[in-house]
Amino acid sequence: MPEIVLIIGGARSGKSTLALEYAEKNYKTRAFIASATAVDKEMKQRIESHQKKRRGRYLTVEEERDLVAAIKKLPEGIGVAVVDCLTVWLGNLFYHANNRENSVKKQVDTFVRYLSEASCSLILVTNEVGCGIVPDNEMSRMFRDISGYMNRKIAQKADTVYLCTCGIPIKVK
Repeated sequence: MPEIVLIIGGARSGKSTLALEYAEKNYKTRAFIASATAVDKEMKQRIESHQKKRRGRYLTVEEERDLVAAIKKLPEGIGVAVVDCLTVWLGNLFYHANNRENSVKKQVDTFVRYLSEASCSLILVTNEVGCGIVPDNEMSRMFRDISGYMNRKIAQKADTVYLCTCGIPIKVK
């Protein structure tokens, strides 16, 4: 039976490292679904750094918006797909939906409903963005709120949830 693992934490807290370690410890056949796009030099460097960490041990799929389709298209026999990062994916959805909250929320709901249908296990990496100061503008507050909604809905479906802080994973569920 496929499992769903959610790994949440702040920026640079060790989430991606934990996701890769978990996948490599528990699965022989792995895919990595990357939602980031190289929109600037700094993001290109981040992507290259992540690619080096995987060193060809994963089938890599780049998909910035349609995660359900990306998971469905994985070859038969993949044991686990690491999806990194849901928060970046959410930002992509907001950008392409011209910041329309209802459109984004529908896409999040579609993804959450699909999780129990996936043919392989999923390790989902996301950021906790709701622990800081209240954003000073409507769009940022909307992003924070939908992010919290998404994380809560996925955590409810997940078999296991880890909070990663200071490079230390804490099992929450």
